[in-house]
Amino acid sequence: MLRKLGAVIGRELASVRRGAASRNLLDFGCGSMPYRSIVEAQGFSYAGADFESPTLSISPSGALPIADAGYDAVLSVQVLEHVRDLDRYLAEAARVLKDDGTLLLSTHGAWLYHPHPEDHRRWTRTGLILDIEARGFVVQTVEALVGPLATTTLIRLTGFAFVLRRLPLIGSPIAALLTMVMNLRGWLEDRITPAALIRDNACIYVVRCVKASV
Repeated sequence: MLRKLGAVIGRELASVRRGAASRNLLDFGCGSMPYRSIVEAQGFSYAGADFESPTLSISPSGALPIADAGYDAVLSVQVLEHVRDLDRYLAEAARVLKDDGTLLLSTHGAWLYHPHPEDHRRWTRTGLILDIEARGFVVQTVEALVGPLATTTLIRLTGFAFVLRRLPLIGSPIAALLTMVMNLRGWLEDRITPAALIRDNACIYVVRCVKASV
């Protein structure tokens, strides 16, 4: 799942940057910045914003300490499901983007509850497009990652691993072995799942969009 997500982000950013000498990107809700290396490998100047960030700290109200139209791209990876106020979050993303800027966003279609510190939503493909386009963007592409068969396998793995790792001595090695087996099973299940089924029943959706014309 994570390898696919990283590969899609890299490919989309390469497309966004095509023809430009240099571009800058804001990772909106960057956490520990796991995608910084992918962003910089595509030639972008990287900046990360999050709550209590030492560089760009998001205010409690959701505001960014950034001037209008300061960035060529905004990246939002697995953040939207944790956002209370979609209107404010996407309005800030639109505000700091240049008129020809791109928002590259991923979020869950299906997954376990995972508060960070809160967890509010899951989307259908059509519902995600509707929510984004109702808030100042035009969706260009939607890519579905990990179909329903593989998703249920990974959800079971998450539960099994949680229990196994609580066992002394043998728990962690068994969980590691099970992780390899279940990930292989998930990969095989995704290979045999029809693309049309994955399209509307994905674990993760990656959306590329641009600001709507005023």
